[in-house]
Amino acid sequence: MTRIKTLLTAAITSLTVAACATSVSGSNGLYATPTGGAPVTPNPTPYSDALVCMAAHARAQGQAAPRIAVGRIADYTGQIAPEGGTRVTQGAALMAMSAFAKSGARLVERFDTSVAELELRYTNNQLIEDASEDQGFRQIYAGSIPGSDYYLVGGITELNANIRSNGQDAFAGDSVDSDPSALFSRRIYVMNVGLDLRLIDSRTLEVVDVVSYQKQIIGRELSAGVFAFFGDAVVDVSAGGRSLEPVQLAVRSVIERAVLEISSQMYGVAPDQICAFDDPLGGSTITGGVQPFTTYASQSEAPYVQARTSVNRGHERRDADIRSQLRGTYR
Repeated sequence: MTRIKTLLTAAITSLTVAACATSVSGSNGLYATPTGGAPVTPNPTPYSDALVCMAAHARAQGQAAPRIAVGRIADYTGQIAPEGGTRVTQGAALMAMSAFAKSGARLVERFDTSVAELELRYTNNQLIEDASEDQGFRQIYAGSIPGSDYYLVGGITELNANIRSNGQDAFAGDSVDSDPSALFSRRIYVMNVGLDLRLIDSRTLEVVDVVSYQKQIIGRELSAGVFAFFGDAVVDVSAGGRSLEPVQLAVRSVIERAVLEISSQMYGVAPDQICAFDDPLGGSTITGGVQPFTTYASQSEAPYVQARTSVNRGHERRDADIRSQLRGTYR
């Protein structure tokens, strides 16, 4: 009889839980209320504040912001996720646009001009109305579209899934089977993502800057459990958690760090001198290098340019800024 009561109780509980979802929509037109409700928040990286600070400094100094166009920043890793789709975001170019906007650059659209080209075609056929024009339709004027000073292209070139991993397992229990026993498990693994970008003079197609950065990403897994007999009862309790630093946010961080580097050359300042931000490599690094004979780097004797051509800069054993750190992440 006791077993029947237990089964009935479990069945009623299951039906109660199942009643939360129904096949009949309510008066609001919904079958169920969606889970969650977190508010929309900004999506910053550790370098977002420095980019905004760079823009504020340029405005305060009256420096003219360059016109920047962002081209294709493709995923060249070619890696596919097990569940389908690519493992790396296909929106790196959009992230670069957002980063340049934070740095105060004037953006001109070159990435998706499909709507502009359609509007131009309609305008050319006198199909678009414009009340401000004497003829009543929009006119096409030569030189009405501003050009870019530089454009950014490149790609995501690295995604190394398991640079290093380690773990620990511990089990403790008495030799008597009925005595309590415990299990503890811990796992850590590291991967990285890298990209290569180049800045090109729009008038001459000369590559004036090359930036190559990577960021390591860490994942953690922790679990623990207890198993014991208490009379006729068996108790098996376990708990755990797993976390992985967002891969796509890491891509955004690498892009914003690269744009900060490029913006500092455009404005002629070292970011660590005017903006406080936490970066192990300091203000400038040897990332590929400013071409010293271009207009872009005309102040080639400035320390922020020299830092990028120093063979010691960014070297783990010869650079004090990163001597105790590992390529962008703390040990």
